[in-house]
Amino acid sequence: MTLPPAHPLVDGRTAQSHLVRALRGDRPERPPVWFMRQAGRSLPEYRALRAGGDMLQACLTPELASEITLQPVRRHGVDAGIFFSDIVVPVLLAGLPIRIEPGRGPVLDEPIRTASDVLRLRPLDPAALEPIREAVAMTVAELGSTPLIGFGGAPFTLAAYLVEGGPSKDQQRARAMMHADPRSWAVLLNWCADVTGQFVRAQVEAGASAAQLFDSWVGSLSAVDYQRRVAPHTKRALDHLRGLEVPRIHFGLGTDRILPQIAALGVDAVGIDWRIPLDEASATLGDALPLQGNIDPALLTAPWPVLGAHVDDVLRRGRRAPAHIVNLGHGVPPETDPDVLTRLVQYIHAGETTPTRTDW
Repeated sequence: MTLPPAHPLVDGRTAQSHLVRALRGDRPERPPVWFMRQAGRSLPEYRALRAGGDMLQACLTPELASEITLQPVRRHGVDAGIFFSDIVVPVLLAGLPIRIEPGRGPVLDEPIRTASDVLRLRPLDPAALEPIREAVAMTVAELGSTPLIGFGGAPFTLAAYLVEGGPSKDQQRARAMMHADPRSWAVLLNWCADVTGQFVRAQVEAGASAAQLFDSWVGSLSAVDYQRRVAPHTKRALDHLRGLEVPRIHFGLGTDRILPQIAALGVDAVGIDWRIPLDEASATLGDALPLQGNIDPALLTAPWPVLGAHVDDVLRRGRRAPAHIVNLGHGVPPETDPDVLTRLVQYIHAGETTPTRTDW
């Protein structure tokens, strides 16, 4: 199956956008910029819309999910929208009673920890993804020439939530299961790969012009464990996009020691957190792939001259890669002043770094 004729990449709306060009290694006149978790808790209009509401219910209400996706694009003038949802939405749609607790995150009261637990998992019915398709279509119609990025959680991060029963600092139970019961672990990660792969594919078929896989907890793994017990399943998730000519991004935290393995997944670009400079990351990858990142989110609350110098350094180092999508090294912190993000976009759009810039 190929992208439908009315898809924004096919009918020309987004094919020449700065984001898509950069993801395909064609460095545009200025680097595109968007922010992870940009439709998040830092926006007052988001908080007003979500007041008292359930997070996952908002994700499954097309009008609400679309409006939240569009809010930061309107406010900040970013070069892409990122679809408002959560990585556990396909898990919920597949029948697991997962919920999001405010201040904590995804929680599963009966974690998946034994072979019998894994065997009880059921496939995701494609019909359950209809609210996702509807929300994406509504959003793309409003975005026009601004591309929408679809996303999903990488299998390891999804599995870590399911095994731990919620967020964890080091994913010890998940790593223990990986070694103690490798067969059940492989079945669990295949299930996670399939539900998240279907979730992402539904977004792309409905109009997303790029897709990003988030692996928030992958930094807890050794390079050997990632290569042997995780990477094949991550590739399986990405393979759900086979036949759809859409750029694919991988982002994970703490990935500096596994960057070559990530590149080997066949992605079009690699997201880099704040821990490694972009020029070093590009050198590790043989200067072969566009990079995304890697402004330190902590500096969004720093004085303007401090943030400006840091952004200039990120832009300078990003020139080594074939192309650079400017982003944070992780999500927008909830205490961030939205005006800082708006001004940051304007600064990046104003032009490449020069010694005499006075924008700050």
